[in-house]
Amino acid sequence: MVASKAVSVPVDGSVIAGDLVVGPGAEGVVLFAHGSGSSRHSPRNRAVAARLREAGLGTLLLDLLTVREERDDAVTGQYRFDIGLLGRRVVAAVDWLAERPEAAGLPLGLFGASTGAAAALLAAAERPGRVESVVSRGGRPDLAEEALEQVRAPVLLIVGGADQEVLRLNEEAAERLSAPHRVHVVPGATHLFEEPGALEEVAEAASRWFLRPGEPEG
Repeated sequence: MVASKAVSVPVDGSVIAGDLVVGPGAEGVVLFAHGSGSSRHSPRNRAVAARLREAGLGTLLLDLLTVREERDDAVTGQYRFDIGLLGRRVVAAVDWLAERPEAAGLPLGLFGASTGAAAALLAAAERPGRVESVVSRGGRPDLAEEALEQVRAPVLLIVGGADQEVLRLNEEAAERLSAPHRVHVVPGATHLFEEPGALEEVAEAASRWFLRPGEPEG
């Protein structure tokens, strides 16, 4: 098993923290953009990341805010819906990964949860030649707004069947995507996919998409 490596990604005169794992022979690497009020320590994202590594993919779990911003956001909530800022942070991480010897040249996927999904889509629109696939888990792709039309990478939108408002927002966002895309509904799952087997279905669907972007299920 390859050990996780603590890394620092330079952004805006400061750094954001990440945990990078890229094993020998990795078929690609997936950058995780967490959602509002979460971090790279999210147990749900870590569970998905573990499954992706089992499938032969490297992972970068990343905090999109600096330590100071996280402290301020915990009090004010001022950054968690700043999609422009979060998107720029993902772009910075995409560029940083391209320079890492263990990740350079590998297909890159983005996995976004909640508001992190919008940040991932912004980054995909900004780096069409680098980002090869995007997966959203219970995400808010609608917050990417006009960037949706500019995304070229295949997009998988995973939503809980019982998360009705978010499902509606995802279906509306999907209609604006010109890139190959699919909405994958996990039956009976709520927003955090806490139901038995729900998160496992998320991880399986995500790993298939990252390994074969845009291919139909089955």
